[in-house]
Amino acid sequence: MSLDGQTALVTGASRGIGRAIAVRLARDGAAVCVNYVAREAEAEAVAGEIRGAGGRAIAARADIGDPAQARALADRAAGDLGPISILVNNAGVVFRATLETYDPAGMERMRRTNVDGLLHVTCAVASGMKERGYGRIVNLASIAAHGTTLPATTLYAATKAAVIALTRRFAMELGPHGITVNAVAPGFILTDMVRDGRTQEEYENLLRTMADRAMAGRVGKPEDIAQAVAFLCAPESGFITAQTLTVDGGRMDYISHA
Repeated sequence: MSLDGQTALVTGASRGIGRAIAVRLARDGAAVCVNYVAREAEAEAVAGEIRGAGGRAIAARADIGDPAQARALADRAAGDLGPISILVNNAGVVFRATLETYDPAGMERMRRTNVDGLLHVTCAVASGMKERGYGRIVNLASIAAHGTTLPATTLYAATKAAVIALTRRFAMELGPHGITVNAVAPGFILTDMVRDGRTQEEYENLLRTMADRAMAGRVGKPEDIAQAVAFLCAPESGFITAQTLTVDGGRMDYISHA
């Protein structure tokens, strides 16, 4: 499956899953805009890696929670690399909290990126995709939205449930214009984000626990998610839309009445 001649915008692509997605799409032939908000050096390194492998890429700073910056990001990507035919809404923020530790400001920061940011960037690219009659949009959700037992992820799950709802509704609205909209729901993926706020011992215990909860017997890698995203971005995936593809190694800790 080739992406030659296409331009992809990947939000939050300086590290982790976003980085893996950007590199994979470039390997498949797409020119890639590597978006970041704070990690300039890391984003430039990703773009440099793509260019070093013979691809085309730029790193572009934008806070997608700001609609004006989201629009400027889309304009720059299109101006430097060509019309955007692929959008991967990957940027995300995690605010771990329970009912006892709930903080409205923390929830607002998370919602601003996870939900509002997705909406802003999608709005910024959708009109061009509609004019050209083609587009692939992939949103990064999470299995938290399906209901897992990992503690302190309830509020995060709420934002990712919103991502899944928006995916379905955008697919319905944009489908007649040749645009597919799908989501990928990662399970536990080994990224820098899962280290944040944990001691080394806590981190290692968490990895063992999450591996034990998966039928595959391991935690996921960013490349596992990148492969799923690349599949949904391919021209050959044009009859797949409004779907949420779960990539979790067969997690067995879902909250269920079954």
